[in-house]
Amino acid sequence: MNPETLLQTIDALHAMKNIPREVIFRALEESMAAAVRKRFGEGEDLICTIDRESGEVTIEDDEGVYEFDMEDLGRIVAQTVKQGFTQRVREAERDVFYDKYEARVGHLISGEVQRYEGQDLIVSLGDVEANLTREDRVRGETYAPGDRIRVIIVEVRKDGSRVKVLVSRTHPDLVRRLFELEVPEIADQIIEIKRVVREPGYRTKMAVLSSDPKIDAIGACVGVRGSRIKAVIDELRGERIDIIRWSDSLETLVMNGLGPAKIHLDNIYPHVDRHSVTVLVDEEQQSLAIGKRGQNVRLASRLCGWEIDIKTREEYFDDAAAAPEGEGSEGGDPEAPAEAPAEAPAEAPAGDSAAGEEPPTPPVAS
Repeated sequence: MNPETLLQTIDALHAMKNIPREVIFRALEESMAAAVRKRFGEGEDLICTIDRESGEVTIEDDEGVYEFDMEDLGRIVAQTVKQGFTQRVREAERDVFYDKYEARVGHLISGEVQRYEGQDLIVSLGDVEANLTREDRVRGETYAPGDRIRVIIVEVRKDGSRVKVLVSRTHPDLVRRLFELEVPEIADQIIEIKRVVREPGYRTKMAVLSSDPKIDAIGACVGVRGSRIKAVIDELRGERIDIIRWSDSLETLVMNGLGPAKIHLDNIYPHVDRHSVTVLVDEEQQSLAIGKRGQNVRLASRLCGWEIDIKTREEYFDDAAAAPEGEGSEGGDPEAPAEAPAEAPAEAPAGDSAAGEEPPTPPVAS
């Protein structure tokens, strides 16, 4: 291969595979050097160099520097160079794709369903194929080859000479990114999504906060006549979404998180030592607060980061009466305030009550 053709080939590879020219030059130099060492039994001190401007190839060893033409070494050595160069180019191409998609972990991306491989759904992202595993698919969602699909990139790793991209439809960030697309105030960072928790395919709770008092965070996410939230729900194929107002007060956050049940703020009692919250509800609100198969209270607990125990007032005092005297903060005299440790856990949201104090046990209803 003459120097001019060599440079044209390198430029074509650079344009086609988006691999830096310098990386291609080094891959070819290393392949040539390895082939010559193998052919003549030379040591590691033999170095092959390609001039970046002229394309001239030289070899340098202990005896000096020599001009070099691969055609002089025969077909077998040329084939060895080609194999080594092809392998190095594949690795360089893999590194380019890895850097591209690793920087997009957590981002929303569209792809086209290609086929099934075992339990995995293979999705084409254009230049690479991604794996959507069974665990990362929403139960009940079905796809056929050619369908368009939106997914979130959760992991990118090198797998031999390939890049393996793992995507998800169940990750909470999928909801976050969809709202960023639909709600300009989120993209402009006027509204912040503080936390998202999901039971994929069934229900999501999302807590939001507005930095501008003139903008209602919930109203902006819902949109005029529900247009914005409807677009997200349609993409999630009917998954229910509860948008709640974030609060740094634990009691307020618990109250908001347990919606649509109606909870009175005075009936929420944190137990700092156990990192749990007892919530007293009217009997007609209990099933609503707990939700179908415990879904509502389970999501609210994950949203707040505290275990939530839903009880009616009658259940609360029945449990208190049955507990041995002096055992737990709920035992003993229901009128007496319970002791709390001197310091609350650092991760707990600040409540309305005084820091480090557990509120008194609620009085008996008249």
